[in-house]
Amino acid sequence: MSIAGTVLLGLGLFFMAATAIGLVRLPDFFTRVHSVSKSETLGITLVLLGLVAHQGFDQTSLKLGLIALFVLITNPVAAHVLTRSAVRSGLMPWRRPRPGAGGNG
Repeated sequence: MSIAGTVLLGLGLFFMAATAIGLVRLPDFFTRVHSVSKSETLGITLVLLGLVAHQGFDQTSLKLGLIALFVLITNPVAAHVLTRSAVRSGLMPWRRPRPGAGGNG
């Protein structure tokens, strides 16, 4: 179980690092929320499942599993609510400027 737990923890940390990079590098609110909602949910879930594998199956692992289930439900819903309220408030997605389409000519 320790090898499976270590692999799950490593994968979870990889996705959490991808979340952090996406949060810093992506250009606007919508792409950042997408990065956080997808990879963070997977990363946290994998980390929690890795902890369950290391812990063994007892009351603590049941609590960790319930936390993972809660994260799987709430993170995507929260991201949807955030983006929906941003659209309703008038925030527009970032668009790459077209070459030659500007006020320079």
